[in-house]
Amino acid sequence: MALPPILQNLRLPIIGSPLFIISNPELVIAQCKAGVIGSFPALNARPGPVLDEWLDRITTELAEWDEKNPDKKAAPFAVNQIVHKTNNRLDHDVEMCVKHKVPIVITSLGARTEVNDAIHSYGGIVLHDIINSIFARKALDKGADGLIAVASGAGGHAGTISPFALIQDIRTFFDGPLALSGSIANGGAVAAAQAMGADFGYIGSAFISCHEANAVEGYKDMIVESDAKDIVYSNLFTGVHGNYLAPSIAAAGLNPNDLPESDPSAMNFGSGGNQEAKAWKDIWGCGQGIGAVKSRMSTAEYVAQLSAEYEASINALQHRRAFTGADA
Repeated sequence: MALPPILQNLRLPIIGSPLFIISNPELVIAQCKAGVIGSFPALNARPGPVLDEWLDRITTELAEWDEKNPDKKAAPFAVNQIVHKTNNRLDHDVEMCVKHKVPIVITSLGARTEVNDAIHSYGGIVLHDIINSIFARKALDKGADGLIAVASGAGGHAGTISPFALIQDIRTFFDGPLALSGSIANGGAVAAAQAMGADFGYIGSAFISCHEANAVEGYKDMIVESDAKDIVYSNLFTGVHGNYLAPSIAAAGLNPNDLPESDPSAMNFGSGGNQEAKAWKDIWGCGQGIGAVKSRMSTAEYVAQLSAEYEASINALQHRRAFTGADA
């Protein structure tokens, strides 16, 4: 299946994942101008009316960029909607997406036909994030246009399945738009995701260290200073299993090596999230791929680095293929 036109002709096959608290208009605009799909959670815009302001700013600035740079147009942007029943802002936030004709909506923690229908009403597309093939099939049955496979090692609410297994499973029944999330932080990993069968790499944690990201200095520094061994998988903080930076857990007075299990009923997105748990604010989410992040830089600089790495990886694969006689 060919990709929808809105997902074609990107400078890099990358989607910047929506980062709770961290993704803001500055980061999204910088990502899109650099040529990758930028995104943010609707719940980051607080209170609710701020979402209208954010969407107006993003669409206006990207339109102005395209007018001034017809040969280097911005990539489209996406808004993440938490479809969980506790999100009492969902109807309002979907209404704002329809008003501003948001090109791409990423749905999480549930799939609802009426949300998909609303986005389709103006020609937008819906990508749904999933952690296994069961959820993937349900999302497609309810009208999702594409999938984001959240594999083991991803930041935030990650799954436990190997990216190899997850992509293989999905491609047995779905040939549409597919992004892969899980430890992707350099251009080589994006090329590997495509080699596996995905269309896009889905990058989140590495963008946290970029200048435009709405993260405190300590969080950005910890991204650069840490690697895979510093990641802890726990459901304590939101009721859903996710990956977190162990040093931030320790700084909050907890033992990252001895965390209790949480009752899944603790999950709550009413009015924007469960702030009592302090997840994402004091306990910092992060994926296992951050060992590739060696310095803090602007979004434009990071995307340029990704581009160079991606091209080098593609060229290296072609060389290896020729060297091993695979073309014979």
